[in-house]
Formats: sequence, C-alpha cells, structure tokens
Amino acid sequence: MMRVLEFFVALIIVALIGVVAGVVMPGHGHVERSLVIGKDMRQVYDVLDNLRRVPEYSVLRSYDRNTKFSFSGNAYGPGAELSWSSDNEKVGNGKLTIANATPSFDQITSTTKTASIVWNLDNNWRGQDKHFTLDLERQGSRGQLTEVTWSYDVAYGWNLVNRFANLYIHGDPDSFVDVTLNNLQNVMATVPNIDYADLIPYIVQTQQTPVLLVPTSIARKDGLEGFEAATSKAVAQIQATAKKLGVNVTGPRVVFTTNYGDQTYTFDVAMPIDNSSLTVNGQAEQLTPPTPPALDPLAAPAESSSSSADADSAPLAVDSRDRYGRLVVDGNVRATLAFGGPALKGVWNGTFAGVPQTRDMLKAYAQTHGYAFDDVVNRPYNIQTKIGDNVETYSQFEIYLPLSNAPDQTPEQAAGIKPPSLEEEAPASAGSAAAPASASSVAPASSSEAPAGE
Repeated sequence: MMRVLEFFVALIIVALIGVVAGVVMPGHGHVERSLVIGKDMRQVYDVLDNLRRVPEYSVLRSYDRNTKFSFSGNAYGPGAELSWSSDNEKVGNGKLTIANATPSFDQITSTTKTASIVWNLDNNWRGQDKHFTLDLERQGSRGQLTEVTWSYDVAYGWNLVNRFANLYIHGDPDSFVDVTLNNLQNVMATVPNIDYADLIPYIVQTQQTPVLLVPTSIARKDGLEGFEAATSKAVAQIQATAKKLGVNVTGPRVVFTTNYGDQTYTFDVAMPIDNSSLTVNGQAEQLTPPTPPALDPLAAPAESSSSSADADSAPLAVDSRDRYGRLVVDGNVRATLAFGGPALKGVWNGTFAGVPQTRDMLKAYAQTHGYAFDDVVNRPYNIQTKIGDNVETYSQFEIYLPLSNAPDQTPEQAAGIKPPSLEEEAPASAGSAAAPASASSVAPASSSEAPAGE
C-alpha cells in the first residue's frame, strides 16, 4: 500500500514540476534569420508583398513536390492569400495572408531605408497569432543591396502544452525560415538588375487581330537610322501587298521582337488589316495564330541569331506556310492572327532607343510580381501610336509583354495611380534611351485598349 501511495505522490510531484516549468516558460516564441540579397529594395519588396512566387521558394515543395497551392484575396499587398494542402504530415494544410506592408509600394523610392511586411500564418504549428515579419533594410555604398530579416513569432498564452512547444521552435519553424530565405535569394538572382521604379504598367486584355508582317533584321551598329530604314521598307511591302489582296490597313506599325542580340536585332514589322480570311492564288485561306516551330532532332543547331532571321526571310512559295504556320501571301510578306490574351503594357515617350529599356523593365516587373510569360513563344511587341519630332513633341510607343498567368490588374491600376499625359512631358534627347521620371508610364486607362481596337 505504501508503494502505491509513494507512486501517486511521485506522479503529483512530477505533475507539479511540469506545471511550474510550463508557467515559468515564456508565453511567446521568436526565431529569426538574416541574409543580404544583391538586389534593390523595391524588387525584393515586390516579391515579398505578393505571394505568387512563394511556391517557388518556400521549403514546402522540398518536403512534398505534389503540394497544391491556390491563390485568393487581393493579387498584391495586404489581403493577398495563399493556401496549400498536402498529404505529407510535415506540410499539411495551411494559409498565408499578407497582413500589412509599410510603407506602401508606391512610397518605396531610392531613398527609402527600411520597409516591413507581415504575413499571418494559419497551419498546424502550436500557438496563436502566428506570423512572419519580413524586415528590409537598404545596404551597400550605392544602396543596391537589401538585408532581409525574416522572423517568426507565436503566442502560446497560458496553454502549458503550447508553451512546451517553444522547446521545438528551432525545429519546423526555424527550418522553414532558414531554407525559405535561402531559396528566396536564388529566386531573386533570376531577376535582372533593372530599375523600374518609374514604370506604371497596366494589364490589358488584347484582342486577336489579323496582320500582315515582314520578318527582317538589322545590325545593332546601324542604330536608329538602320531601324527606320528597315521598318519603312517593310511597311511599304505590307501596304503594297494589302492593296493587292484587297484589304485595308487599320492601324499603326507593330514591331515584334524576336531577338535583341549584341550584334543583331531580329524582328517582324506588322500592320493590322480588316479581314482574317484572304484569297491567295485563287484559294480562300483562313488566318490562324502562329505556332512554335517543331523541333527537328536531325537538324543542325543554328550558329547564331542571324540563322533564324535568314530562315524567316528565305523565299517561300506563295500560299504556303512558314515554320511558324504563318501564311505566305506575297514574297516576304506573311499573314497571321496576332495578339489575344492578357499583356503587361507600358509606354515610352521619346525615340525608339528607349523601347528596349522599357521592354526590359516590363520583364523585370513581371518577374517580381509573379506574372508568367514566355517571350520566345509569345514575343513582346511595340506599337508606335504617335509620331513626333522629339524636339517639339514626343513620339509615343506602347510596349506589350504577353502574359500567360496574371491577375486582372497591376497594383498601380488597383490603386488608381494615374500616369501623366503626353502633353505634360518635355521631349527627350534624340539619342537618349534613359527615361525621364514619368516617361515610362502607360497611357490612362481610358486609352489602354487592346491593339485590335487601335
């Protein structure tokens, strides 16, 4: 009997020790890791203030590559949500929600020193008020580095079992922060170092449109004069072919960029027409969208970007199809259906020299905001909407980056940020490719129609 009594007394003592230990343990847990990333703060901020790229750099997929992710709420900033589910117990089910971001994205400038973003966490880890805090600090002699301090905080309250969980905070929570932060650095390494702070892009829905086009190329050393000569020649060919086919040109010149190489710029010059059904050599032909060329395993690899240009410009029989499935209608003139689907749109006011820079800005912006694109299959293009002398008036180019997966609006659109009008800007230097503070903005929403409507 005494042994039984001693046993129960021992249990009570152990329980009391456990209760006392739980009471004296902290009521909250905290773990943090820091890493310096070689990118400007605005780019790092944009990646972290939306959740569209989290599946790429979070540790969850390394535990279970079949983890399913779904987005809800806002596309960017506070209110954006990411949920996941997995049969793997280590991953389980959970949700991240961006709770706040300070300052807001439109206040992140080259002089901003710090920023902070908070993600609320809902998963099977013990505790309440679980959240990640991502503190950004600008570093480097030129301010082009960003230190990211990623911390995890949790409240345990008076739940003694949860308080004991603090002993294991350096398990899954610590691993999540450490691995995810390192993966974030790898994702940021894929984003080019391009300053797009002055860009105000919009997402627009483009309409499929029949076009006539001419593949061509120039040597980069020929500059703007070579570009204008090549495009003028192509436009003349297109206009002559349109007259021969009995169709009307309905809009301004469009330039599709195939390859902006170090030595050669390869591109297509196109113009929209008013009919998607053409009669060629007495045969009625219905135009179709271009398709990626089939890979020939027996074909020798191209030696340079000029090889592709030569293949595109090689003489083909009229009424045949080129390797992209475009209809050959007259000599070097092809016909196809262009555009269609969402595109990220920006505007450059100045000479054509600023168009490649704006195109690169759009690509970097799309990468940091998680907009999917393939500029090989769906090539970026630009439309010259206004012709100026760049002394008294600007020329205006609309640049489009086709997207395959994107929300309905950019943060700038959702916030109602209005870019300045063309009349408010002074002309750029004729040989300059650097954008004035507002020159890389897009046209107001009322004029951001799809190319087919222009």
